[in-house]
Amino acid sequence: MKLKLPTKKKEQGKPNGELYKAQPPVKKSTNPLDKVLGNIKPPSFEKQDYFKDSPKKPDVVDPNYSLRQQTLNLIDILSPQSAESDFDYIKINDVYFRTLFVSGYPRFVAPGWLEPIVNFDSSLDISFYIYPVEGKNVLDDLRRKIAEMEAEIATDLQRGRIVDPATQAKLEDARSLQEQLVKGVERFFQFSFYITIPAPTIEDLNQLTKQIESTLGSLLIVAKHASLDMKDGFISTAPLASDKLSITRNMDTTSVATTFPLTSAELSSDKGILYGMNSQNDSFVIFDRFSLENSNMTIFATSGAGKSYFVKLEALRSLMLGVDVVVIDPEAEYKSLAEAAGGEYISFSFSSGSKINPFDLSQVQEEGENQLGLKILTLHSLFKVIMGELTAIQEALLDRALVATYRAKGITQDPDTQTKEPPLMEDLYKTLIGMETKEALDLAARIEKFVRGSFVGIFDKHTNVNLDNPFTVFSVKDLQESLRPIVMFIVLDYIWTRIKRDLKRRLLIVDEAWHMMKYPDSAQFLWSVVKRARKYFLGLTTITQDVEDFLGMDIGKAIVTNSALRLLLKQSPAAVDKIGDTFYLSEGEKQLLLAANVGEGIFFAGPHHVPISIVASQKEHQLVTTRPEELAKKEKKIITEPNTPKTQ
Repeated sequence: MKLKLPTKKKEQGKPNGELYKAQPPVKKSTNPLDKVLGNIKPPSFEKQDYFKDSPKKPDVVDPNYSLRQQTLNLIDILSPQSAESDFDYIKINDVYFRTLFVSGYPRFVAPGWLEPIVNFDSSLDISFYIYPVEGKNVLDDLRRKIAEMEAEIATDLQRGRIVDPATQAKLEDARSLQEQLVKGVERFFQFSFYITIPAPTIEDLNQLTKQIESTLGSLLIVAKHASLDMKDGFISTAPLASDKLSITRNMDTTSVATTFPLTSAELSSDKGILYGMNSQNDSFVIFDRFSLENSNMTIFATSGAGKSYFVKLEALRSLMLGVDVVVIDPEAEYKSLAEAAGGEYISFSFSSGSKINPFDLSQVQEEGENQLGLKILTLHSLFKVIMGELTAIQEALLDRALVATYRAKGITQDPDTQTKEPPLMEDLYKTLIGMETKEALDLAARIEKFVRGSFVGIFDKHTNVNLDNPFTVFSVKDLQESLRPIVMFIVLDYIWTRIKRDLKRRLLIVDEAWHMMKYPDSAQFLWSVVKRARKYFLGLTTITQDVEDFLGMDIGKAIVTNSALRLLLKQSPAAVDKIGDTFYLSEGEKQLLLAANVGEGIFFAGPHHVPISIVASQKEHQLVTTRPEELAKKEKKIITEPNTPKTQ
């Protein structure tokens, strides 16, 4: 049986050309939704057709115009085109709604027990109503109820009957609750729980209802249809705080607390890039790293867990938002991505034409900073990595030689002189030779291979690369393992000196950062960049699979502390305890990292964190994948694909 309610009716005797006026309401209501829905009559088992001769509500093309012209009043504009009420559902326009109320609850529950319903894979309207109850009235009712159950049990024992287990369990619960209420540990509430299910068709509505009843049944919750009362059920789940059904269950404070619906966190904002999907509730993890207190990120994972895949996705999506990306790439993993994005790929080797002079100055003057002094301090750290351990005398000689080398080029503490052409490593070598002391000659011997020996051709020329391209990759794959930390240090220093000249949003990605963490001086320099990156609109991403060594150093922990974004992917059993202690993970979160699939882990943003699953489109996947079998297949396809002429 259905009732069809048009919301308008023409006045009798009025010509068709006159303004359309709303019919006066049949009865007054204080509930705004009652006015919007109109007065839906209670259904009977005989089909009736109210307002049979009434026309349908006219289409509202422009609500503002209708309101200004007084063609319709506000309630009529907001009201639906039609509303129908059946004994087991209500239909508003073309959407069907059915309301369920919960009448039975399990005896014991755990926090978050409603998560399967809150995160149900369909749109639901869920309402809780919680009414405090005065303690004295509850204690009086409990006392009377306890007396009744004790009398029932005593009667059964007198007559030789078996005591009803349900009565015995209720008596134990009532006595426990009475004790808690008397002590003031608990308070008493009445709790209502309603669910309204929307669906486009009656078949979909029935199917969804069965799924929800099955889900509730798995939680030992009994749900029933609000039959013959669907209108009140719909209003009870609307955001009006109006409990029309008023079907309640008694609960204490602890029980009510477990019904808190927000059991899973979300990290989603109105701007930023998509980092992945929240694997708990399938919500998007969308974030703008530049909106946090700093823009740094650290990524820890085992080999093959999806570190590079994630970073490439972030770089690709950041480019679309106008963020420049600079990568220090030890394994040439970003070459294809740079080519696809129209970026610049710079490879360093003995025969490469790309050169960086470690003696370059930033040529940016900042109040309170001595650029030459800062550069000399950085060069001290670099030469400790190149030369190895130095004595105090050797450090003093090196400092004197560096100052003299710059002075020979006319560069002093005066900022006006710091725009001149900087010296080369060969100039420092000559300065050390010219000191003619044993310690100075020892220092010169340690850098001779970079000037005249087997390593010549890397650092002995003026800089001829730049950061003009929005996507720049510096590759050190073609260098020996022993040279990689040195070159990564020089490249990082070069990038650091260049970003000061032009402030803009930039991402600096240091892949396999453990190369730099192996040496205290290069690790200290990386830490100094992390500390100061925010000042220059830079977000530094450090990636490592050597988790234990990285976190075993104080500088490593400091880098993590100063990174607002952190990503933990699959971890090895040997490293998971160290990870758990550093990031304060629960046992469940540790197990998640141990059992995680490729591209799954935990994403931290500031004080919040959520489980994440990294997702990419098909086109993105083809660009960022690092799986050898997929790369081989792609390479084979390129080779065997026939060269067909392109047509315009």
